[in-house]
Amino acid sequence: MEERRKEKQDPQAAQVKQKEDEKKDPSIIPPQKIKKERSEVITVRNWKEYLGESLLIVFSVILALFLTERFTKLHEEHQTRQVLRQLRDELISNKKGEEEQYAYHSQILKKIDSALNNSVFAQKFIIDGKVNFTVITPPPHAVLLHELNNVAWQVAKQNNIFSKIDLSIYGLLTDIYNNQDRITKSEEEIANVLLSWESRRPENLRTALILVRDNYHAWAVDRAPSLLKEYTQAIDRLKKY
Repeated sequence: MEERRKEKQDPQAAQVKQKEDEKKDPSIIPPQKIKKERSEVITVRNWKEYLGESLLIVFSVILALFLTERFTKLHEEHQTRQVLRQLRDELISNKKGEEEQYAYHSQILKKIDSALNNSVFAQKFIIDGKVNFTVITPPPHAVLLHELNNVAWQVAKQNNIFSKIDLSIYGLLTDIYNNQDRITKSEEEIANVLLSWESRRPENLRTALILVRDNYHAWAVDRAPSLLKEYTQAIDRLKKY
């Protein structure tokens, strides 16, 4: 009791005594103090561990870039094959159409030649200033029998597909579609002849027939055989795509 009264009277002495008691018997240390005095665990890494982590990050970034580029390339290759297949299908369709059209135009030329060699037949071509186009054309009595499509060709150019194929194939395709455009232009050129007032004059009948014949030759018939060969070559060469 005497010691407790002294501790109350002298707090500093009480603290000194408490520390001495804790040294003699650690079990009497208050839990709060044990918790405060508990040491922190610090993980120390060496340069090898830092290097390993850095290399892992770099590898992950490179792998992500590689996979992105690879998937992009696969997508572009798929798109290229798809567009070229559509282009090949268009060429097959145009080739069939031009074969029929070439035969049709050949019949027209025969009828024009018959009219040039038979004045009675030629007189039926223009009656009272009106052009009777059915005289020189078989059914369906049109200047062109088929439209030669170029939709896939335009799509291929828009997608820059030709940077991914042989230059020789590109040159072949360019020539094909240029010739198609010229054949299509024959309709406009022949219409210019038939719709002009000079062609309606009786004295110009023979000249009008000759001009129509020459336009068919120049724009359509004379280029058809070589165009059909180019169709065959292009269709065969695009087969690998």
